[in-house]
Amino acid sequence: MLIAGGSRFYHGAPVLSTMAALRSGADLVYTAVPRSIITAVRSFSPAIIALPLPDDKLTKGSANRLIAMLPKNADSASIGMGMSLDPEALITLIRKLRQARTKLVLDASALIPQVLEEISNTGSIVTPHIGEYKRLFGSEPGTTKEEMSSNVHKLAKEHGITIVLKGWVNIISDGQQLTAIKRSTPAMTVGGTGDVLSGLAAALLAKMEPFDAAIVAIYVNGLAGTLAFKQAGLHIIATDLIDNLPLAMKQFDKVRGP
Repeated sequence: MLIAGGSRFYHGAPVLSTMAALRSGADLVYTAVPRSIITAVRSFSPAIIALPLPDDKLTKGSANRLIAMLPKNADSASIGMGMSLDPEALITLIRKLRQARTKLVLDASALIPQVLEEISNTGSIVTPHIGEYKRLFGSEPGTTKEEMSSNVHKLAKEHGITIVLKGWVNIISDGQQLTAIKRSTPAMTVGGTGDVLSGLAAALLAKMEPFDAAIVAIYVNGLAGTLAFKQAGLHIIATDLIDNLPLAMKQFDKVRGP
């Protein structure tokens, strides 16, 4: 799979997504980041296969360069965490990945209205918090569980995508199915937990249907957060979730069964 993100300001976001994807069972993860931060990214772990992009933000040139340097077609990709980008370059990257039949998760900076036409009816997953939701769809999702559920279900059906609205309750819908999963602990509001989620979702999307991948990603991310909370209380950081992902995945496997 592919993780594409990062900028001079946010070098940690794609690292968190990558490590989450690896810990969730992905066999190979290629991490595309600006050349200016590639040393910092590579130094985090020898498990990271980092691909250097020539520009500090995603440009058309860097998008084309990324596709050309990928050693293999990716089964899935997560794009946008910590990324500085040009909207037209993002569209170029999405189109080329779709041509290669890569399943997509869009997060953070990639959640802009221009992408909706490109991903409509593709089964792609988007993972906005409330502010990103408003930017992406141009409307507030509401404040109650009922309002948010109705709004998410409606827009997921309209665009043919799976929406994961993150918040005090996580609302997930593909326009047909709908579920709500409460935030596991207030400690999950710490920065970086969404990056972990995006890596998890993309790894699971490589082998599951989008709605199922989204639900499992939310569940496992929350379970890892609960395990971390038991260890450190409200003082957890996002890497604590990654450290607990193997145990969280084992517990999920027990629930799922053979």
